[in-house]
Amino acid sequence: MKNLIRFLASVYFWFELFTISAILFPISFVIYFLTVLFDKRLFILHKYTCLWSYIVLTINLFWRIKVSGREKIKSKEVYIMVSNHQSGADIIVLFLLWAHFKWVAKKSLFYYPFIGWTMFLNRYIALERGKSSSMRKMMADAAQTLKGGNSVMIFPEGTRSKNGQIQPFKTGAFHLALSNHIPVLPIAIRGTSHAIRKGGFLINKNFDIHAKVLDPIPYESMKGKDLKEVAHCVHDIIREALENGSETRTSGC
Repeated sequence: MKNLIRFLASVYFWFELFTISAILFPISFVIYFLTVLFDKRLFILHKYTCLWSYIVLTINLFWRIKVSGREKIKSKEVYIMVSNHQSGADIIVLFLLWAHFKWVAKKSLFYYPFIGWTMFLNRYIALERGKSSSMRKMMADAAQTLKGGNSVMIFPEGTRSKNGQIQPFKTGAFHLALSNHIPVLPIAIRGTSHAIRKGGFLINKNFDIHAKVLDPIPYESMKGKDLKEVAHCVHDIIREALENGSETRTSGC
């Protein structure tokens, strides 16, 4: 009986996700064409995408979601935003920050009906894993995006964790922060690995998900340091927040 209930809950979740997406996508299309000429950052379209995610998660009755630390995000500041990556649920949860940013996401996601098409309209940044040419293009696109006044959101692990444990961080996000003289904003997510397992269809019910915005790490505290050292420092800040439930460092890297 438990397995049947879980299966039915999973069918409900995926059905409501794609049904709502199919209903809301045409509005994204309209917003894009009505605002693109004066809203160069596509700020309005991104806010609508946040609302889209909020609707999906509100109708989903199986998870209890908490987002804390939003006050640490300064609306006029540009960040490299980095988070640990436990499951596909991380993406829709992070929209609940209601902050303006552009995603760096794997290229295949952009082909998904409705959801991927909206990512394309938002001018999120595509990355094809394993291709150095794609990595170079992503870094160039991200740098241009930052100069346009947009924060950039990256999962520095590169892919979802198989067991929920935080993996080592790659250095690309921190290269962008250092080369563009901007702060890093770390975010710790817990609970999503249990809600949806990597590569799985079935969801788990009655899970608490918490996304916590940590203290920004100013450029000055990273300046002149080795990229691997910075990546390791930010990794440890997020890991400690996940393990202890709170930050243990406030002075940056």
